[in-house]
Amino acid sequence: MGCTSTSAPRSGRMKGHVAPADPNADQLFVSRGFPELDLGVRALLIDEQKRVLLVRHTYCAGWHLPGGGVEVGETLECALRRELKEEAGVELTGPPALHGLYLNISASPRDHVALYVVREFLVPQPKKPDLEIAEVRVFPHDALPIDASSPTRDRIAELLQGRNPSLTW
Repeated sequence: MGCTSTSAPRSGRMKGHVAPADPNADQLFVSRGFPELDLGVRALLIDEQKRVLLVRHTYCAGWHLPGGGVEVGETLECALRRELKEEAGVELTGPPALHGLYLNISASPRDHVALYVVREFLVPQPKKPDLEIAEVRVFPHDALPIDASSPTRDRIAELLQGRNPSLTW
């Protein structure tokens, strides 16, 4: 899949909206005082043995589902592909499936996370630690590390144990 961004230099998470149909929409958006929104993507990568791939960041405790911010002009799927490559060295070999959209109230009342389920992927080379990612590992879904984050545990339980999905991350 050809993912290209029409954004300026990377600036973190997506703010507001992209490519309004109405050329005056940006002015309306600002003049009506609508707040900016943060949008991120995460992936629940599951292999044939129901093992899940998790990352441990250098800047926060615990194990997490890989992902990150959506850049201006970038689609959710392109952001997912970019973040998986950057954080875990993962390349998708099949289409990701959108599982849900969550409000991440712990980060901000304006933060939303799109969660994709990825079952077809490969890791051509093990990811080496860098400034952002300390470690990438695969765990059995029923033997997660003790310090796996609560949202990570909750999303895995929703998908693999049939638990009712939450509206919040």
